[in-house]
Formats: sequence, structure tokens, C-alpha cells
Amino acid sequence: MDTIVDWERRDRRDWERDLQPVRDLLARMGNPERRFRAVHVAGTKGKGSVCAWVGAGLERAGRKTGVYASPHVEHPRERVRVGGEGVADDVLAEGLEAAWGAREAGAAAGTPAGAATWFDLMTAAAFHIFASQGVEWGVIEVGLGGRLDSTNAIDGEVCVVTNVDLEHTAVLGDTRAEIAREKGSIVPAKGVLLTGVTRGAPEDDPLAVLEALCAERGARLVPIVLAGPFPSRNRILAARVLDELGARGAVGADGAAITGALLDGPEARALARIPGRWEDFRVGDVPVHLDAAHVASSVSALLDGLTARFPDPPRVVLALGKDKQHAAVLKAMHGRTDTVWCTTSRTGPLLAAEDLAERARTAGLRVACEPDPHRALDLALADAAGGGWVLVIGSFYLAGELRPRLTALAT
Repeated sequence: MDTIVDWERRDRRDWERDLQPVRDLLARMGNPERRFRAVHVAGTKGKGSVCAWVGAGLERAGRKTGVYASPHVEHPRERVRVGGEGVADDVLAEGLEAAWGAREAGAAAGTPAGAATWFDLMTAAAFHIFASQGVEWGVIEVGLGGRLDSTNAIDGEVCVVTNVDLEHTAVLGDTRAEIAREKGSIVPAKGVLLTGVTRGAPEDDPLAVLEALCAERGARLVPIVLAGPFPSRNRILAARVLDELGARGAVGADGAAITGALLDGPEARALARIPGRWEDFRVGDVPVHLDAAHVASSVSALLDGLTARFPDPPRVVLALGKDKQHAAVLKAMHGRTDTVWCTTSRTGPLLAAEDLAERARTAGLRVACEPDPHRALDLALADAAGGGWVLVIGSFYLAGELRPRLTALAT
């Protein structure tokens, strides 16, 4: 798979997408996506957490549930979860082999499956695994955008756009309205779309775009007012998804309507936990918070949510992708951080540490440059010893590099 196109690790300014390859793959695999019911979730931020919460609720209702998420932090198994756990290596391998076989058959026949990308294959493999494992509900996270994302080969009974912010503008558009149309295009004809998107200025109103899109498709739009820290917003949105499923006739194993009340209590929180999102560690006497926040609004909300627990500015270990809104992210950190160790990762399309450090200095941040993320973490931990705390943010690739070490060091 590493020999074929992987848009997660390539410069997306050259992004070329088409749903025909994944549709051809799935057809050659017997259309496994038609053998389970689905919830489909798009959005700039929070979509992985919303998927995890919805999956937790369906599991608590006694329904066998699969969650397909991206990207992974430490291992590809994280992308394909059944019953709240990443599938076993042999299960993932069998699914990928089935998808690869369909790609080779497509190449031999000269059909679109022969041009399937890495993410096309992973998506088809996930749907194959869900079908073969007897999953009743699949909760599917969009990879990028929505309209041309591989996951849009499926029609969700309930669709979600968590929120819209400026990200991947070279691919999705330069305004929130343009991005909203790309993300909202996951809603099928006569479907239902829940959203936390808010009203914008008349010249750039993402909610108006979603209203128009749903009107075009005869779909129902359900705007939801969300407030508080992002973890709370994600849970509230997921609860509304479960309420909607129940209102549409979905029931648990006991015959009772599915509701958002299934997300109450520690069991649901445990099922909804996913790597790289709002994770706490302690290394010696130093608290460390790990989150893959990489857009300005996420970073700002993250700092807002952590202020009550950690009143002093954090030491920050930061990496950012080449296609992120760097100036906006760095501006959100201004006046709210101590030293920022600018670093990078061995994998992924990230800025060089030196480039990020120069941009951070221009934004008025107190900066240190350390290209090795492990060394950057060591320096931040040493600087915070005796009363400070460390925040690791900016990239799933950075989270993937440092999370195993934080797990090993944690006390």
C-alpha cells in the first residue's frame, strides 16, 4: 500500500479525487457498505470524537457497532474499531487483502478501481470488515472534506457536520461557505443533517450554504446550538445524533428507542476514549496534555478549557502541517503560552522546525527550535519541572511520535 498514492502524506495542493475508484472497489467486493446502517460525520474539528461518542452509545444500546476513523495516531488498527476496540492485525490484514485484490482486478480490467488510493483501500477494507463481522451500525468519519471523500460512497441515515473552519483551503475552498458545501455534501437526497455550524456574515455564511444544500436535496437540516469546551460540545452533538436515530425508529437490543441518555456515566466515557484527543499524562511532577488541535479555533478553545486546571501558561511542543493556517494558529497562542518548542515529525507533510520557528517569532511568541520532537519534549519537561505544565499540539503525526513515549514515561 505504501507504493500507491497516499494523500494523507502528500502535499494536498495537488489533490485529485474521484469517487469512482472506491465505488468500483466496493462493487467488486460485493458492496459491503450496504450490509450495515450508517451515521456519517464530517467537520473541521471534533468529528472523530463525535464518532467515538455515537459508537459508544450504540454499543451501550446492545448494537454491534463499528467506527471508522482517521488518521491513526500509533497503529492503523485505530482506524477500524468494532465493539470499542481496534480490530486484530489478522482481521485488518484480511480486509486490506480483499481491497487490494479488488484493486488488482480493476487494474487488469482497466476500470476505475485500478487507480484506487491508499485511503480508498483502507475505507473499502473497513466496510468489508464491518460487513464480515456482522456490524449492525457503522459510524463513519470523513477523511477530508466530504463531497469527494472516499467515505462518501456510503449514505448515512443521519449525517453530521460538526463545524466549519478554514482548513485545507487549497482543496476545499477559501471561505467557510465554500468549505461548508464540500462538507455538507455528504447528506443524501431526503436525508437528515445535524450541525453545530453557526450563522456567519452574509458574504460568508456556512449555515446558509447548508440550508440551501439541504433544500436542493429535499433533506432536513437540524442546527444545534453548542457551548462550552469542545469535549462537552462533541458529547452533546453525539447525544443529539442518538436522539435522532431513536426518533427515526432505531432501537436497542432491549427494544427501547435509542437516546442520548446512553452517553451518561463512566462506561460511555471509557468507550468513547480515543488516542490523541484531550489526553492527560503526568511525567514526574509535570502534567502533560496531548491533543492534535491544529486550527486556530481548536487551539483557542483548548487553551480556554485547560485554564481552570492549569492557570499558568504552558510550555508548548508544536508541529504544524504545511497546509494549515499557520498565522491564525500562532496568533491564537499569543500571550497564552510560555516557551514554544517548534519541532516537526519524521512522517507526514509538516513544516520544517526552522520554518515554523521563524513564523512563530514573527507572531510574537517566545520560541525555541528543536527539530527532534523527542528532544523538544525533553526540553519542555525539564523547563516545566517544579510547577509548570506541557502542552503537545498541532498534528496527529506529532501525537503519533510522542504518545508512546509519554505512555512509557507516565507515572
